[in-house]
Amino acid sequence: MTDAASQPADAPDAEVIALAGKLFDAARAGDTETLSAYVDAGAPADLTNDRGDTLLMLAAYHGHAATVAALLARGADPDRANDRGQTPLAGAVFKGADDVLDALLAAGADPQAGTPSAVDTARMFGKEALIARFEGR
Repeated sequence: MTDAASQPADAPDAEVIALAGKLFDAARAGDTETLSAYVDAGAPADLTNDRGDTLLMLAAYHGHAATVAALLARGADPDRANDRGQTPLAGAVFKGADDVLDALLAAGADPQAGTPSAVDTARMFGKEALIARFEGR
């Protein structure tokens, strides 16, 4: 049995960890309503997991354009890279999620940000139309 006195002062509370897990699951599932409610109530729009993936990154990678738009409207950073240098836009290019790409670009996402960037990712996969779109910005 542990108590609060035996935990390090900077150790996250178990309830906070559980809530964060719920929010990351909601981002992966595209549960826009749940995420919007929690961010509106004060959860960080740029909450990150142990790999540096934001809620936006997870929603973008899993192809949930409405969730991406809702997070962006609530201040999520469209260019925030994870610990591997990947951005939500590069993830959307990789997954081929055009509606997510549209939402991210409308919010000002930089196709040159990250490693590899969205431009580099488009080149790797021979997505010439995307390369032209990015270079035409």
